[in-house]
Amino acid sequence: MVQTLLVLSFFIVSLNVLANTAGSKVLRIYHDSDYSSHSASAEAMKMGFKSALSERNFEVQGFKLQFIEKDHRGNSNRSLLAMRRFLQDDRALIMLGGLHSPPYIKHREFINQQGILLLVPWAAGGPITRYPDANNWVFRLSIDDTKAGLRMVEFAKQKQCRSPHMLLERTPWGKSNYQTISRALGKSEPPVTWFNWNMKMNATKIMLREIAASGHDCILFVGNALEGKELVKALAQTPKAQRPAIISHWGITGGNFFAQVAEQLRSGIDLHFLQSCFSFQQRPHSEFAAQVWAKIMAAYPEKVVNGQFIQSPAGFIHGYDLGRVFLAALDQVALRGDMKHDRAALRDALEHLQKPIQGLIKQYQRPFSPWTKEHPDAHEALGLEDICMASYNTDGSIKVLENQ
Repeated sequence: MVQTLLVLSFFIVSLNVLANTAGSKVLRIYHDSDYSSHSASAEAMKMGFKSALSERNFEVQGFKLQFIEKDHRGNSNRSLLAMRRFLQDDRALIMLGGLHSPPYIKHREFINQQGILLLVPWAAGGPITRYPDANNWVFRLSIDDTKAGLRMVEFAKQKQCRSPHMLLERTPWGKSNYQTISRALGKSEPPVTWFNWNMKMNATKIMLREIAASGHDCILFVGNALEGKELVKALAQTPKAQRPAIISHWGITGGNFFAQVAEQLRSGIDLHFLQSCFSFQQRPHSEFAAQVWAKIMAAYPEKVVNGQFIQSPAGFIHGYDLGRVFLAALDQVALRGDMKHDRAALRDALEHLQKPIQGLIKQYQRPFSPWTKEHPDAHEALGLEDICMASYNTDGSIKVLENQ
């Protein structure tokens, strides 16, 4: 009996050792994003990044790559909780950011002091990648607000907007856009109206009346899908002659925006918004883009609307390109399984990528470099030339406009 128990105990211990050994050959990617209120963007980023990982069968140097969803529900404190859990996980290699900028602006010091390797495929807030230290742990492949406002103002001028008015959310993201747009307008204190998250119809109508009464003919809007929906619906109830054009940041594309305002948009509302300059709607596809589109159709057929397009396409595009950059950096690292070492080595590799990387937006030639105050864009993979304006087609797909 005793001998049997000893054999069983040895067998159980052996299984535990094997399980722990197998578990140690896993590297985790935490996706800190809003899977609740802005699920379209979160799902698109996940699809894009995982599509890149699938090209390596989710495995690098014998380590399995595991993607973990962390829904912060648009709450910066929940995002911080995900960061703390990331640090407690001895298999967590990188954190993939989400749509909202406030968590990464508010907790920027914590992220960098703790060495959380954060890759950002959406959040656009200017300060996110500009921690004033060479030991900077945040890398972005997305629109950057230090440039986004320039493109919005440039487009307003092309539309011959005589009197633009800013309508900005009252967050660090909105405030960073205020600075950029003000500089682009060449005014120290241009007209602005601030709103809080979850802006409602009545408050929106009051804001619109005040903007129209002051003679403004276009609105430079910085907000997300929930507030964008209220803005468009309120605008649809305004007489056509009094409707200002809307030139929006791309935050409106992160949720179920179009489905909620399709009828109002058909009433003649003039709406344009930022996007990066690649679109699957631009056909014929290049050979590379055609291969990626075929992967989408095969892996996510339920996400393809009418066989033609996906929701929040920029999330997929940026997630995919960033995933390929991530894998290229991993190829330059000899992984040990020691996360502190591997994160630091990967951060260094991202700053010194040796080979060009083909993406959807462009071919990336050393997209990142060591950060300095003299080179504040060192951790930005995209430039102003990669940011375009866009509009919705009648079916909800997005038409990207060429820069003039």
